[in-house]
Amino acid sequence: MSIRIASPADAEAITAIYAPIVRDTVISFEIEPPSVEEMRARVLSTLKLLPWLVSLDEQGAVNGYVYAGRHRERAAYQWSVDTTSYVRADSRGRGVGKALYGALFEELAGLGYFQAFAGITLPNDASVGLHESVGFKPVGTYCNVGFKQGAWRNVGWWQRALQEPSVNPLPPRAFA
Repeated sequence: MSIRIASPADAEAITAIYAPIVRDTVISFEIEPPSVEEMRARVLSTLKLLPWLVSLDEQGAVNGYVYAGRHRERAAYQWSVDTTSYVRADSRGRGVGKALYGALFEELAGLGYFQAFAGITLPNDASVGLHESVGFKPVGTYCNVGFKQGAWRNVGWWQRALQEPSVNPLPPRAFA
């Protein structure tokens, strides 16, 4: 397995990983899977400021991805990010998510970020296990925050430090 920065050419493979999660599960709160063109735009938009990484299997095909997004809009939140990770169904349980997160955390700390957050639709033992295995700690739950597939859904929130807090942090640098 190798990990590299995502490119617009990866949009089709990323969409193929994500679409069944949107369509068939409550894990993502999107209702309709994004098109390949929309996913391409998301990758390009993210890469202007923050990392989006993909993992490649032994055949060189994308089998997982991870990226960061702004945690909140207010200026005092600028050192925190939200993270997202998805792994192709046939590659789950093989350490792909851990490897992707390890690479993402290194990139984020190098850019000057201090805290990473992850929202997980509950229940989702696999995602909770992944996030806790890479150092995320539970910090709370939004109850009945999303309605999907005929029921209200809870989202648990996890937090992980990327580096020790600084008294006078410099603004994070852009990834691009």
